[in-house]
Amino acid sequence: MIWQTFAMLETRKVTAHLPADLLTRAQRATGEGITETLRRGLEMVAAAKAANELRRLRGKVRLSIDIEELRRDRR
Repeated sequence: MIWQTFAMLETRKVTAHLPADLLTRAQRATGEGITETLRRGLEMVAAAKAANELRRLRGKVRLSIDIEELRRDRR
């Protein structure tokens, strides 16, 4: 993915104190190493914030979408 390639160009090395059991459980869940597991966790936090912001807009944005037209377009 392009955004991942771009994101890899701008990285920061960090030191963090994490509960060992939490890191172990997270790594088991992802099946990946420490960096990949932490990256996935941070992406999930960012995605949750974006989802919450979108949820706040519920009912406040009017869209003029013809569902039937969209369905015909998918065929």
